Amino acid sequence: MFSEGKQGGFKGQGVSAHDLPVPSEAALAHSERLQALIRSEIEQAGGHIGFERFMELALYAPGLGYYSAGSGKFGETGDFVTAPELSPLFSRCLARQCAEVLSGIGGGDILEFGAGSGVMAADILAELARLEALPGQYFILELSADLRQRQQQAIEQKVPQLTGRVVWLDALPEPGFCGVVLANEVLDAMPVHRFVIDNGEPRELCVVWDGEQFELQSGPADAALYTRLKQLQQEYALADGYSSELNLHAEEWVRSLADFLAQGVALLIDYGFPQREFYHPQRSGGTLMCHYRHRVHDDALRLIGLQDITAHVDFTAVGEAALAAGLDVRGYTSQANFLVANGLTELLAGAGGDSRQQLTLSAQVKRLTMPGEMGELFKVMALSREWRRPLQGFSLRDERRKLG
Repeated sequence: MFSEGKQGGFKGQGVSAHDLPVPSEAALAHSERLQALIRSEIEQAGGHIGFERFMELALYAPGLGYYSAGSGKFGETGDFVTAPELSPLFSRCLARQCAEVLSGIGGGDILEFGAGSGVMAADILAELARLEALPGQYFILELSADLRQRQQQAIEQKVPQLTGRVVWLDALPEPGFCGVVLANEVLDAMPVHRFVIDNGEPRELCVVWDGEQFELQSGPADAALYTRLKQLQQEYALADGYSSELNLHAEEWVRSLADFLAQGVALLIDYGFPQREFYHPQRSGGTLMCHYRHRVHDDALRLIGLQDITAHVDFTAVGEAALAAGLDVRGYTSQANFLVANGLTELLAGAGGDSRQQLTLSAQVKRLTMPGEMGELFKVMALSREWRRPLQGFSLRDERRKLG
């Protein structure tokens, strides 16, 4: 498989699916309960479900899915490390971009989707307090009760004086939201359709149960999905055997964003490519990757409910969905460029500490910005409404032309 995945040292080391750590008996029992649920749905559906539905259940089935259950996911003791856990400098740079937007619209709120461990929210609030640029409220949309509790604990521990500004939401805000929307590694965790080109035609990959294990089989796509896949096949001359993903949920998410954002900027931070790179002939196995105890592999049909399943983001499709929904695409650049443009170098220089602390911070900055780490694979896209001025995060290099 040609895939850059969540490799490069920041989310684990690529391994064979057969070389993964053995889960505990309790974890295996948990996985079996989720597998029973999926087998039941497959049976009720007539023997197969689309991979998109399988991924949705594996990650989000109430009480059983990877993000719905209570096991640790983030940090060195979990399955992967995200940028906010890696270094507070990431969130401090992001806070500076938030401050510019809030100042430009005369105040407003911040809404963070899927706040993970809560570390990013706490560090952003701390930096905005230092800048005297706090939002009216900091909303967090988090559906996992377990993660919501962890977020509350992190914020109470790091910025107890600001807990009154944080409000958890169960659903999207009503239309009229003004401020900043943050989505850090949100789109990559949305369920994707998988497909394969077979005898010159795109076919959807489905999950079946053969009596002993789950397997992938190809089948006809419905009319709407077939039309999209056929367009991609023709646009990029996808050959027989080519397999990849299509994330329709990300496009739906952008449309929902447009429904409530009245004024301000949404910042999407994720790993991915422009469409021409996403469906490159050499990326013939797609981008789907799984993460378990800092190991990276590509077998989504094992460790069900115990591992993360992700796919890279097609930023061209996201930008096109934004324009169609009435939003503007205000910037697109690498994470490295975005962080440096928002003062990363100055923050590092002014961080203080002894030589050991400085070495630690320098190592963190390298992981955030080096091409072989997170610096180039991760991108930042800005979507806006009623915002006409340039954004400082894209002042170093704006690469929107690559999206065409």
